[in-house]
Amino acid sequence: MNIDAIRDGYVIDHIKAGDGLKLFYLLGLDSAQASAALIKNATSHKLGRKDIIKIDADIKVNLDIIGYVDPTATVSIIKDGKLVKKLHPPMPELLTNVIKCKNPRCITMTEQELDHVFRLTDKDNKVYRCIYCETKAT
Repeated sequence: MNIDAIRDGYVIDHIKAGDGLKLFYLLGLDSAQASAALIKNATSHKLGRKDIIKIDADIKVNLDIIGYVDPTATVSIIKDGKLVKKLHPPMPELLTNVIKCKNPRCITMTEQELDHVFRLTDKDNKVYRCIYCETKAT
């Protein structure tokens, strides 16, 4: 497998094996006009297996989404082929329009322009609940 070095962009590393594809779609990389590579089940000394996403474009990446999917992931920002910054996005307290409420009686189902907002209610178990109806996110 041959994946070129990143000139300007991001490397999202140490993603729990199997979560890379979910993160890829939530970040909108499937429809982005950027070169992106998803590496699944790469060998890792620390995790055993991990997923990696490489983005070779200077696009906006929502760190809240990364923190939501896997707060142990590492985000490396690359400029001119060099590592500029390394981040560890924490779990966000609020998630807006990342996931949708599944409760058919929630106000977000009838009010289409209303944002889907979820609050972190249990950090240890990664539980988010809708702020309108308290339904647990799946």
